[in-house]
Amino acid sequence: MSIVIAINGFGRIGRLVFRNAIGRNDITIAAINDLVPADNLAYLLKYDSIHGMFAGDVSHTEKSLIVNGKEVQVFSERFPEKLPWKELKIDYVIESTGLFTSFETASKHLEAGANRVIITAPAKGDIPTFVMGVNEERYN
Repeated sequence: MSIVIAINGFGRIGRLVFRNAIGRNDITIAAINDLVPADNLAYLLKYDSIHGMFAGDVSHTEKSLIVNGKEVQVFSERFPEKLPWKELKIDYVIESTGLFTSFETASKHLEAGANRVIITAPAKGDIPTFVMGVNEERYN
């Protein structure tokens, strides 16, 4: 059984997470939320100026990316609490917009039905930070 993720924000970090997760059998990318249209997201993934050209097949519909034959839904929602995370059975939201970095704002994904949120930017307030090779054993 694979972990189901959604990526909120498809900038440099969101695309890097996507590239690493798309080829794994233990992770399913169910959705991307970004205000940029799907055709632009497909182009940015395929021709990434930071990470280089994506080696796989990338196409799109109005509401999805199709990468190596796998369809990933695309949403353009400003308010995380309105996203369909419950319906999509999202285990983890990768919060990579840099906007929802406090407990209060990141919790909007939990309101929408996600089980957990991973914030990729420095978090505000009393949210623990975990770094692989440094303190990941403290994560439970």
